[in-house]
Amino acid sequence: MRAVLQRVSMARVQVAGETVGEIADGLLIFLGVGGGDDEAAANYLAEKIANMRIFEDDAGKMNKSLIDIAGGALVISQFTLYGDARRGRRPSFSNAAPLDIAENLYKYFSEKLAIYIPTVKNGIFGAEMKISLVNEGPVTILLDSSKNF
Repeated sequence: MRAVLQRVSMARVQVAGETVGEIADGLLIFLGVGGGDDEAAANYLAEKIANMRIFEDDAGKMNKSLIDIAGGALVISQFTLYGDARRGRRPSFSNAAPLDIAENLYKYFSEKLAIYIPTVKNGIFGAEMKISLVNEGPVTILLDSSKNF
């Protein structure tokens, strides 16, 4: 699994002009599921993200986690995180998980993340979505459950 975390003071997802998920302070999480990913990968990322110290303390240091600030998470499925653009001009998405597996693991990840924090909102899997956010910092972190980066 791959995740792009963006520290936000606001994030919202709309589908067909309707807001389907919105948070205040917390993380916008773009989540990609790769072929071969499983519940262990989702468990690892949920725990890692909830405890990652990327929020500022009173001294201005990134020393607080999503748990510490009781922040929310907006989780958006994004298979394009597995796009491979090393060859040619069109990315290949053959490393992304099949739709049914990806959707199940996306939902499972959100359920596991909700164990740690009070608010987890989601986009609609497979839908055309419009994302709005206010990135704080800016802080953007890349994670990979295989620890490739």
